Amino acid sequence: MEMPEQPRSRRQTRAAILTHLLQSGGSFRPPLAKAVRLSEASLSRILFDLKAEGLIEEVRRPAPYVGGPTGLVSLDGSVAVAAFELTAQHLSVGVGGLSGELHYTERVKLPKTPTAESVGQAFREAMTLLRDWTRRRRITLSQIGVSIPGLGRLSISANPIIPCDVGRVGGMFDEMFAGVPLEITNSVVAHATFHRCRTENYPFSDTHLFVLVSHGVAGAWMDDPAKADALQAIELGHMVFEPEGPRCRCGHHGCVEAYASIPALAELLGVAEAELLQLGNEWVNTIPISSRVRQELRRRLFRLGLAIGNTLNVKPCGGVAISGWPSLLAADDRNAVVEGIDACLLGGRKLAQVSIAFVPPSTGNDPQAALAFAGFCLASRGGMPASSTEAA
Repeated sequence: MEMPEQPRSRRQTRAAILTHLLQSGGSFRPPLAKAVRLSEASLSRILFDLKAEGLIEEVRRPAPYVGGPTGLVSLDGSVAVAAFELTAQHLSVGVGGLSGELHYTERVKLPKTPTAESVGQAFREAMTLLRDWTRRRRITLSQIGVSIPGLGRLSISANPIIPCDVGRVGGMFDEMFAGVPLEITNSVVAHATFHRCRTENYPFSDTHLFVLVSHGVAGAWMDDPAKADALQAIELGHMVFEPEGPRCRCGHHGCVEAYASIPALAELLGVAEAELLQLGNEWVNTIPISSRVRQELRRRLFRLGLAIGNTLNVKPCGGVAISGWPSLLAADDRNAVVEGIDACLLGGRKLAQVSIAFVPPSTGNDPQAALAFAGFCLASRGGMPASSTEAA
């Protein structure tokens, strides 16, 4: 029987195997070969190399069926990756394995009104902590992943959400961790990666739109993990609805983020943002919501749905995963988002064949999102050294 077309290069083949193991948590050889479109003989040769390089391990498990395979292939637990995750309150740093377990974590607090200088100092302090911890334990890092809110094409040097000189920070990493592969990304990409790799029963495996509603509102296109552009952040939250509306942190007025972000939610609920954050996911059961506030809340969720629907009009896809505080609400409240999406799409969501799913919030568990992103970066280059021409 002729096998389907295989990935074009060795890097792509290795990346397909490693990203599948990253998302699945482990696989027996026959289903793994099928998932990555390889013959079992070809798969065996590549697994031999990956095992010799310390990237995967194979342990005996009870066969899934009589006469079935007993060797479960998974990512090697000894591989260490580092994560830096910048939030409005602090910078988290951690070291963990490819399966998401954290071996070390610290938080460096940011001042109430951070500047590019103070954020740079926080990064230097966090890097020093990481360097000292890894040196004491003689741990070699295979990848560093950095998550920065609002990072985009137009904000490489001066981030408009949390002031951060990304070029300067990158130089610090080159100085302290020379030779360790480094990737810096927008927070939404890191959280999308976290959900895809860590959320049990994540609803989508093919191309879809991931939306994060947190301190900001952002989107990410999620494509085949083996593709070079599998994750692309989009400024969904800065879609302007009312030029005379409330001021957004980006400097404009009337962005969807100005209505649906956590700071905007706190203002609507009549509580301090710090109090809302302290309550975590329990705010929805703790803070009473009057009928007037609930009505306004639904109007804002409808507007969020309009922004998502308009995004799908520009680039259609079959699924939308929404994470953040809206996923904590009752179905009647969440439905306002779906109604907003329906109001945008030609013929509505059903005719456009778009599935909507709400997934749990992942904010507050930093640096887990950046850790998942670091693991994804390592898998995406096929576990090859960053200096490798093919890996690049």
